[in-house]
Amino acid sequence: MTTIEEQLMIERRGHAASVARRRTNFVIFLGPAIVLTVLFFGVPVIIDIAVSFTDLSRSLRITEFTTEQYEKVFRTDRRLSQVIGLTFIYVFGTLAIFNVTFGLILAITTTAIRNASGSFFRGVWLLPRMSPSVLYILLWLWAVSPTEAGLVNQVLMQAFGLDAPLDLLTSAPIALIIISNGFIGASMGMIIFTAAIRSIPEHLFHAAAVDGAGTFATIRFITLPALRWPISFVTIYQTLSLLVSFEYILLLTKGGPFYDTTVYALYVYRRAFESGQYGYGAALALFLIVIGVVVALLGWRFFDMERLLQRPRIEVH
Repeated sequence: MTTIEEQLMIERRGHAASVARRRTNFVIFLGPAIVLTVLFFGVPVIIDIAVSFTDLSRSLRITEFTTEQYEKVFRTDRRLSQVIGLTFIYVFGTLAIFNVTFGLILAITTTAIRNASGSFFRGVWLLPRMSPSVLYILLWLWAVSPTEAGLVNQVLMQAFGLDAPLDLLTSAPIALIIISNGFIGASMGMIIFTAAIRSIPEHLFHAAAVDGAGTFATIRFITLPALRWPISFVTIYQTLSLLVSFEYILLLTKGGPFYDTTVYALYVYRRAFESGQYGYGAALALFLIVIGVVVALLGWRFFDMERLLQRPRIEVH
């Protein structure tokens, strides 16, 4: 065997070993994620689609396969339009006021002060997120209690001379669920934006100060452009999270009074597990899946997230 043939044989063996190594790495690192995605997302979606074409109810018996559940969605459920409108207000209000805007304000504020003070403030703000949901809502129920023992009523009656206690659970339930969820959601944005701000090269801020840029000019021309991708990620992720989460609303207002704070995800839960309409709940849940996919794709397109995943044009060896 000539030297050239030996070299070709070695190269082929090396190529085969490289391909086998890549496949092994794929199985080791991505295999568990793929299995979990199929088991906890793919299979439930298939089951949901199947159940939505049945008349499954509290009896847990299927007597026929039908499209009746989808006819209810498009024709007979008059409350659905109200629920969808409320969901839009809830998601947009919580996202715009707290999860993105307030989280960004917290990040900029805590990174502008001393590291120790900023870290302490961020740690305190994270306490509600680290607390159990039930404990967090119990504190809110005490704060907005419609009696004189409620924290808000104590402040209003003693400091501002209010004559009678307010019942915010009845008079302003939508604002209440937005604020209570927003305090939790803002902490995630705060952490992500803080990490992004810390990664901005320090010399850019020094150069801006030398050029005479003030605080707001520095934020506008240096900080905010560097936060484009983190803001895009938080917006998309938190939008999807708000669409499917309802535990704080269920604990705080139970979706009431009546259906005034029943968002779409909670409406699906109430129809399926409180009313026993499992087939109809499955049909509603399928639309929630479709809405989530559409929102994710629109966010991906609107924020041009594909550019974030492009390979760098300059390779460093």
